[in-house]
Amino acid sequence: MSCSISFDGVLPCAMRASEAAVSTATDVVSRLGADISAGLTAEEVERRRKAFGRNEFTIKEEEPLSKKYLNQFNDPLILLLLASAIISLIARQLDDAFSITVAIVIVVTVAFVQEYRSERSLEALSQLIPPKCHCVRSGIMQEMLAGDLVPGDTVNISLGDRVPADIRLTEVVDLEVDESSFTGETIPSRKSTLPQSAACKGVSQLKNIAFMGTFVCSGHGKGVVIGVGEDSEFGSVFRMMQNEESPKTPLQKSMSTLGKQLSFYSLLIIGCIMLLGWLQGRHLLAMFTIGVSLAVAAIPEGLPIVVTVTLALGVIRMAGRHAIVKRLPIVETLGCVNVVCSDKTGTLTENKMEVTRLYTASRQRASVGKTGAVDCEGCVVSPSSHPDIVKMIEVGICVYFRTLWKLKNEISGKVL
Repeated sequence: MSCSISFDGVLPCAMRASEAAVSTATDVVSRLGADISAGLTAEEVERRRKAFGRNEFTIKEEEPLSKKYLNQFNDPLILLLLASAIISLIARQLDDAFSITVAIVIVVTVAFVQEYRSERSLEALSQLIPPKCHCVRSGIMQEMLAGDLVPGDTVNISLGDRVPADIRLTEVVDLEVDESSFTGETIPSRKSTLPQSAACKGVSQLKNIAFMGTFVCSGHGKGVVIGVGEDSEFGSVFRMMQNEESPKTPLQKSMSTLGKQLSFYSLLIIGCIMLLGWLQGRHLLAMFTIGVSLAVAAIPEGLPIVVTVTLALGVIRMAGRHAIVKRLPIVETLGCVNVVCSDKTGTLTENKMEVTRLYTASRQRASVGKTGAVDCEGCVVSPSSHPDIVKMIEVGICVYFRTLWKLKNEISGKVL
């Protein structure tokens, strides 16, 4: 956890969520040197920003375009084709050298251009809505960028807001926060200001902490920032993701294996032909030329072109369905998926559950449209035409609202 000392005095340390949760709001405010009513001064904010940094995640520096282009050659099959082109040029087989070179340039250029366009699209999406928040500075409520927050800032959150940093809540009014993107729980977490028991473990049990990246579903609240950037709970997840290396896709593994096999067999063919020529007393250079010609002919220089163009078409089709694919091989990986496993939150889709089909005991089938209209064999369902289906819908609605009422009473009882 970040902690620093300046020439003006000792700066407070940022606090972990688990530590702040078991402390009273007064203790947290005191340890952070905060002022709930007036907030921090501009000078104090600048001192803390130098010590703790901005409320942002440090992303690896972007590689220059030249390096990105050269990285496209880091493929066994491309390297094999490149070696074949060089050997053909040395052997003065200009036609083979030219055709292989053209194939390499097409493959590398298409892959580079497509991935570059995808990266630019992702960057444009990330900059559409810069996260903002309402913070008290020098006694004045200000709307500012979330990246300018520092530990000790006083932040107000209300319905529809995205929590800009880890916040120890000091005031709440019917505050409920959707933490499904963070904890996986679809039911909003009702917040309070009371200190938590030391036995509470896991972020889902810390009811007096609002975590960065979650959304306010109802009510409003106020609190002091305890962690920003990578010092937040979400930042710890970000660091873990940064340390993970991207695994190779099935296509990359297959192409790598094919490249190694072709290299091995090509060298084997050249070696065998040169050995036979040497045993027959022929000139080694002539036998080497023959072996290279056969090896180059065995290498499918058109294969990388076909694979790259096919993947590029897949990326274009995915873009037409409003899905951006950053790397070409990922398209093939999506095609290899047979089963998608998701937990009850449905976070891989739209984070909500919908009814699409209805089946009754009398073997009637009905479908539910996106607008909510119920259709059975081309006819709109009504109480007179399809009483069984209507009765089933009524029962389902009653059970749904009864479950919500029961959950609300349980949550209210725990808070009280």
